[in-house]
Amino acid sequence: MASVPNSGSAAPLPPVWDARPAEAAIGRPAGFWIRLVALLIDGLILGVLFAVVGGILAAVVGLDIEDPENITDAEAMAAGGFGIGLAVILILAAWLYEAILTSSARGATWGKQAMGLRVLRADGVRLSFGRATARYFSKAIVTPLLPLFIGYLLAAFTRRKQALHDFMADTVVLWTS
Repeated sequence: MASVPNSGSAAPLPPVWDARPAEAAIGRPAGFWIRLVALLIDGLILGVLFAVVGGILAAVVGLDIEDPENITDAEAMAAGGFGIGLAVILILAAWLYEAILTSSARGATWGKQAMGLRVLRADGVRLSFGRATARYFSKAIVTPLLPLFIGYLLAAFTRRKQALHDFMADTVVLWTS
């Protein structure tokens, strides 16, 4: 009778896969407070940009409302058009600032870069412009709808430090160093 090799030993166990993504492979998640500081820096940058653009538009339109009681209909219409035009420009500027910089090779706005942060897809891949756009609009429209800043505060309490807009866009904000 021929003996069967390894007939007395059990078959090797299959490998065990960790269900959690390997955070060490893509970086350490950035917490709530550091992300808040980066957001404040971005707000300062955009605020200066908006002030400059608003001042230029006001000068071009020629708005000089020194006596509000004697405003003509034409001046009121110009002011209304100015307000709408300025709002459209500011929304486009904020969207493009965040979407272009977040989908760039650096993967971060200037505020996030200053704080050493980067935004990536949850699997560690750089964001596309479309995903960066979805993240921006969910951050600007959907996340603020929750009361008491809960959508933003999720970044303080979730394992991967994700806010609501990060969950929606399947992104993470990580330390670069």
